[in-house]
Amino acid sequence: MSKKISHIAVMRLSAMGDVAMMVPVLQAFVRQYPEVRITMISRPFFEPLFAEIPNVSFFAFDEKGRHKGFLGLLRLFQDLQSLDIDAFADLHNVLRSKIIRTLWRWNGKKTATLDKGRAEKKTLTRVKNKIFRPLTPMVKRQAEVFAALGFAVDLSQPHFAIPQNLAAAMTHLTGEKTKIWIGIAPFAQYKSKTYPLDLMEKVIDVLALNDSYKIFLFGGGKSEIKLLDMLAEKHKNTFNVAGKFTFKEELQLIGHLDIMLSMDSGNGHLAALFGIKVITLWGATHPFAGFMPFDQPIENALVSDRAKFPKLPTSVYGNKKMAGYENAMSTISPEMVVEKIKRVLQSGEN
Repeated sequence: MSKKISHIAVMRLSAMGDVAMMVPVLQAFVRQYPEVRITMISRPFFEPLFAEIPNVSFFAFDEKGRHKGFLGLLRLFQDLQSLDIDAFADLHNVLRSKIIRTLWRWNGKKTATLDKGRAEKKTLTRVKNKIFRPLTPMVKRQAEVFAALGFAVDLSQPHFAIPQNLAAAMTHLTGEKTKIWIGIAPFAQYKSKTYPLDLMEKVIDVLALNDSYKIFLFGGGKSEIKLLDMLAEKHKNTFNVAGKFTFKEELQLIGHLDIMLSMDSGNGHLAALFGIKVITLWGATHPFAGFMPFDQPIENALVSDRAKFPKLPTSVYGNKKMAGYENAMSTISPEMVVEKIKRVLQSGEN
């Protein structure tokens, strides 16, 4: 370990899942290297993710104001220079972070960069000569960035976030916890990794028959909120929380769940931060690409049928469409999803 580095700037601006996956890495880092300070540079929305991590300060990236454009990045670098930073960890590896990384390097500071493993991911998702095998998990790739700076991070004994008490304004919807709380996040950024809504409705219908369950639906945006309202209004024990709470409050609620059902999307990663059991559904993407929620078993990932859709996975992020594969997720039946949720709840597995 380098004795000269006592303050590391870490940069990751998006997306939700990738930013969330940094949390367990930082949790492990600050406990293994308590003498080192971290400044986390990201969008203001993500600040609640890092609020409870000791030795981590948050620096808000002002995308539309002070830090906009190339001149804004120069101002960002100037702002950071006043913080007495010794090293820079680029966990985004995009144009913006590359510019900041280069400026630090020119100023004689040690830098390290996230290897996204693009070549490996291409072999997993290409149609011809596909190599179907698990790739390095993203959290491990992130840990490798700190190792390159001289700080090997051991993730084998994870430290989970401690659930915060629910804000008083939230309990009018949630009530006191006397039942099993199930979170369901039915949407994803891309349709190719979003479970068909009619099938998700069947999942909710079956789960809602159990009066010992209380179901909370997560999402965002006006169109999603309307759909979630439609799903929730059918059952007295199902509630749409989208648009009703701040991100900080949603995190508080997620921390009290017993299980989360999610797509390959951010909410699954948020639940994993608390050690919550997470069931994930996969369409065009696949857990082998390295984006499984942290410390969750592969058995909790329900994937589309590769016997019927042998070209899967067709994409790393779900942004690539393939003709004839639009209904791949329909091979994950509602019965399979419900049974998996019940089994995990009953067994207590994580």
